[in-house]
Amino acid sequence: MADPFDGGLYVFSKRRDRVKILTWDGSGLVLYYKRIEGQFTWPPIKGGVMPLSHAQLSVLLDGSDWKRLPMRVVDQPLRAG
Repeated sequence: MADPFDGGLYVFSKRRDRVKILTWDGSGLVLYYKRIEGQFTWPPIKGGVMPLSHAQLSVLLDGSDWKRLPMRVVDQPLRAG
């Protein structure tokens, strides 16, 4: 189960033209809501999660096709430098 206080973004949508994003900003929960003319192009859900990079989420929220951006896998650093 994901930790809602980890700084991640949790994206919800029942309709293809609207999206709600819930996140913790350090002092409280923040809810973002966006509605577009047209429809969002959603990625497939894998194991209950929809992994997107920051760039892919930005493109999705612009109403563009997120699939045009490749998702780079970057290893987490072992320690700060």
